[in-house]
Order: sequence, then C-alpha cells, then structure tokens
Amino acid sequence: MRILLFCENRYAIDILNPLQEYVTDNNLPHEVMWYIHQPKIKTFEYASKVRWTNSIQEAYNFSPEAVFVPGNIVPYYLPGVKIQVFHGYAAEKKDHWIIRRYFDTYFTQGPYFTSHFKALAQKYGDFEVVETGWPKQDWIKSNLHKYDDERQRLLQQSGCKRIILYAPTFSPKLTSLPLDGMKEKLGELAERNDALVLMKFHPLTCKEWADEYRAWAEGKSNVIFVDQGENITKYQLMSDVLISDTSSAVYEFLLLSRPVITIGTIAKDIYWENIPTPATLCEAYDRALSDPEAIARRQWIVDNYDPYLDGCVCKRMIEAAADYICRHGVPRKRSLNLWRKYTSIKTFGWIKR
Repeated sequence: MRILLFCENRYAIDILNPLQEYVTDNNLPHEVMWYIHQPKIKTFEYASKVRWTNSIQEAYNFSPEAVFVPGNIVPYYLPGVKIQVFHGYAAEKKDHWIIRRYFDTYFTQGPYFTSHFKALAQKYGDFEVVETGWPKQDWIKSNLHKYDDERQRLLQQSGCKRIILYAPTFSPKLTSLPLDGMKEKLGELAERNDALVLMKFHPLTCKEWADEYRAWAEGKSNVIFVDQGENITKYQLMSDVLISDTSSAVYEFLLLSRPVITIGTIAKDIYWENIPTPATLCEAYDRALSDPEAIARRQWIVDNYDPYLDGCVCKRMIEAAADYICRHGVPRKRSLNLWRKYTSIKTFGWIKR
C-alpha cells in the first residue's frame, strides 16, 4: 500500500509520525511518503530519515492508495482513500463537525466522536466511520516516561516540588492571555504551591502577547517561557497540572488522568475545573487536585473521548485503510462542488495529469 502522510500545518507532523514509525519498526511492505506544505511548515525534523516532498505534483505522481490527513482539507484530485484522522479532541469548536466532503472515511478517537460522525455519515451518505483511536496516543504510550529525568532536573534547579503547565489557545476570541491578572495569578499560584510554571504557547499566538509573557518570566526561578516551536506533548508528560482555556490540549492532558483548570472555556460539557476569570485560580487549583467528583469527570473523558491507550492505534488505522481499499478499490478522486474544488486548488495548487 502506498501511503501519503499529508501535513498542511506543523502540528500534523507529530500526529502522523507514529504511523511512519509503525510501518518502519514492523518492516511492513508499505511505501510511505510525506507531503510537507511549505512555506507554512518551515522545518521538517525527519527530512533526513524519511521520504518526503513539498511538491503537490510529486505527491500526485506518487499515486497514493491511502492519504492520512489530520486537517480539514486535502486536494480532491489526489488519488487514494482520503482519511480524516483529526488534529485533536476539541469537540466544542464548531468546525470539528463540519463535513467538507473531502474525505472517504473518518477514523475516530472514541465512542463520543464515533456516534456523532456515524449520524453525519447517514445524513451525507458518502463516507464511512471507523473507531481506531488517535495516532498520537501510540507515541505517548511509548514515551510516557521519556522526559522524567528532564522533569527532575527542572524541579531541582527551581527548588520546586511540582510542575504546572500553562498552555492557552492562540485564538484572540478564546485565549486567556490578555485577561486582567493572568500573569499575577500564575505567579501567586507558583509561590503558594511550591510549583514551577511552564508557559507553552501555540505557534500562532499573537507575538505581542508572547513577548509580554516572555519578558515577565525573565529573572524568575519558578516560571519558564518555552519556545513556541517545541512539541507541547513533551511538556504535558512532564507536568502535574494543566491551565488553559479553549484548547485541544485540555483533552490530551485529561487522557493522562491529570487535573485541568480552564479559564472562560466555551465548552458546553465541562469535565474539569473551569473559572470565568483568573481571580479564583488558586482555589480552583485546590479543588482540581482533591475533589473526588473532578477525578470521576476526568475518567469519563478517558472512557468516551479516547479509550484506546493500548499502543495499537496505528495498527488499527493501517488495517482499516487496507480493508477500505479491499472493499471499494482505490478512489481516483472525490466529487465536490465548485467552491470546494476552488478552495482545494487555491490552497495547494494544481497538478499536471
């Protein structure tokens, strides 16, 4: 099977790499090519290790049989079964449920998502749904303790006992970054709880806000500003508590069975501590750590959002893709309306057939 790992945005690389590793580590007879959308993705850290291209023409010439996509759009003219594998768990964001007609099948993370997309599949009638889990969870299972030594070094250097991760979203309408008292409450939280605060911002965060928080962290022994380009999962694995707002990082952290506090989230169904402003952050922190109901709510997320923490997600995905091809053959293209075709060509360009 010829597999194309399709990356429009930087975050897609970390989501799809477990599929590459699964094929490589098991010596499977599949050809794998990466499509890296440049200049949107400025660097590709696996460039010297894998087969890849930044040319949509080369991706087309590869004639993929399966195209794995953790984004909302993929060129309709690429051959192969087009598979949506999602870029996170943020179900409260409206665009999570929009069917754009680019995909032949959706590989869902868990029962909550499966039930919704199966209902949408019945409505539209032109795609299938298979529950596989999320590929990034395979990497997390394999690397759960990879950063334990680095965590210990940070704690020793700071003289702190625990790590709090502040990872807000970048959206100006949803982020907690500009809220009055946000920085001051983070500092108070660190002091009161003998904690080290790691601040990890989304790469698209407003530069003015990022610079403001970076300057605030300078000279503080219990606050560290992390480079925006680094992988957030590393810092999730190192941390004891997450503070955020409306971000898919919330669900990834909950799946580690660790406490989460959000500030002004737009989520309708909240399974963690949420407060309207930073004013009560310290009190929310205390509840999140010890409240039995909060612990039970976190477990509901694990059971319904993604219970597939067995390290076999990529295996299920590869097998499901092969099964689709066995039943339907290799699709040559998708039938789309003119607007979707235009959007696809405008984003990725055209090819010579």
